[in-house]
Amino acid sequence: MKDDLSKTDRIILTLGEEVVAGKYAPGASLPAEAELCEQFSTSRNIIREVYRSLMAKRLIEMKRYRGAFVTPRGQWNFLDSDVLQWSLKHDQDPRLIAAMSEVRNLVEPQIARWSAERATSRDLANIEAALNDMVTHHRDREAFNQADIRYHEAVLESVHNPVLQQLSVAISSLQLAVFERTYMPDSGNMPNTLQEHKALFDAIRHQKPDEAEQAALTMIASSTRRLKDIT
Repeated sequence: MKDDLSKTDRIILTLGEEVVAGKYAPGASLPAEAELCEQFSTSRNIIREVYRSLMAKRLIEMKRYRGAFVTPRGQWNFLDSDVLQWSLKHDQDPRLIAAMSEVRNLVEPQIARWSAERATSRDLANIEAALNDMVTHHRDREAFNQADIRYHEAVLESVHNPVLQQLSVAISSLQLAVFERTYMPDSGNMPNTLQEHKALFDAIRHQKPDEAEQAALTMIASSTRRLKDIT
């Protein structure tokens, strides 16, 4: 929650969201360090730490003797969970949702297929435990979303590909951004969501790669549809 954030994190949140929301357009400069220090009642060291974080998210670049400038939108790190969340909140461009759907369609069905071929009994236990947590906490947004992430991370881990595993953070960031926006505990959506996750688990458990791949595609289509409905 925002109240739990440090002062530095709160400033990162404020400035980052303002950039993504368009308060500072691509190519525009951010206020001078001294102005930001006064605005946030903080030190130059804190502002420079904020700058480093926003540079890591590729939202800004530093120009010598000139200060911080917003980078072109195409350079933003959309695999950063903050950037994705802010973009989904403020950016009404349907191309962003389409791009996210394309990446998920590229990656997740193949992961599901490999999982069905390679998952061990330990892997299955981890996936099932996360699925059970999703069922238990389906009316608690934060607990449900964390269980959902654990579910997908367990599926990815079951592939046993150390190179692909390095993508875990990026994939989880993308998934979390989607889940945060598409959590719908109502009777019209939640039963379908849980059933889709169970269908994928069942396909993996029964070692049916084709069914696992299709279950992943169905899951992505549902969340993409919900994204479009609320954006």
